[in-house]
Amino acid sequence: MDTQWETYEVFHQSKRGEPHEHVGAVHAPDPQMALHMARDQFARRLNCVSIWVVRSKDVTMTDYQDGDFFARTTDKSYRDPKAFEAPDKLHK
Repeated sequence: MDTQWETYEVFHQSKRGEPHEHVGAVHAPDPQMALHMARDQFARRLNCVSIWVVRSKDVTMTDYQDGDFFARTTDKSYRDPKAFEAPDKLHK
């Protein structure tokens, strides 16, 4: 029997139209219970109109060792129309 609850990351929205922000994490047996626990822990002190919970294991992140992931390229040839082939005439 598994007695370990999953960890859920909690995001809250303080007003409609504003972005959801990460406020912490809760341990819960399922997503519905995670919502209730997140409400009890994070919505009682913060203005809140919406809460999201996401299983921590479902969050994908970059690796700190992968510096190339954020490397910027200076090649902007895709912006030059000469890089694309187009017919001499357009047909209607």
